Amino acid sequence: MLLDGEITAGDRLTSAAARGDTLEVRRLLHDELVHPDSINRFGKTALQVMMFGSPSVAQELLKQGASVNIQDEYGTTPAHDAARTGFLQTIQLLVEHGADINVPDSHGSIPIHLAIREGHEDVVHFLSAESNLRHRDSEGLTALDLARQGAEPQLVTILEQYMSAQT
Repeated sequence: MLLDGEITAGDRLTSAAARGDTLEVRRLLHDELVHPDSINRFGKTALQVMMFGSPSVAQELLKQGASVNIQDEYGTTPAHDAARTGFLQTIQLLVEHGADINVPDSHGSIPIHLAIREGHEDVVHFLSAESNLRHRDSEGLTALDLARQGAEPQLVTILEQYMSAQT
């Protein structure tokens, strides 16, 4: 039973991951044997709250068996967060470890939708090869529709190339 204010192993691990402190994440996983999917007081795992610009944290968590496709109450996966924030190395690492980039969140968006909305061209390019480009979000928009709507000609070109290759 937790007492008010008691800090759990999950809190310590998620805090280190959120700071991008790879050494502390490694210490907690290897020395204290904290499970990589331990949750913090908010019900989140380290992979869900990690600093997405720190692929070394993601690598360490994934090597130790963190659940790559874990979803929060909004259906958001770490791949959604990495795509939204535009960290290509992190999204690549997640995909290498089995991230399903075609899982929709509660808005029906898959990670490529979020990368398009934020204008992350390199992430869109990477995700285009594996994403279901015909998938529609809850507003009925495909990735290409979003790029056109956002007046992102470079993204439209990338998506059109991949769509023609998928047909």
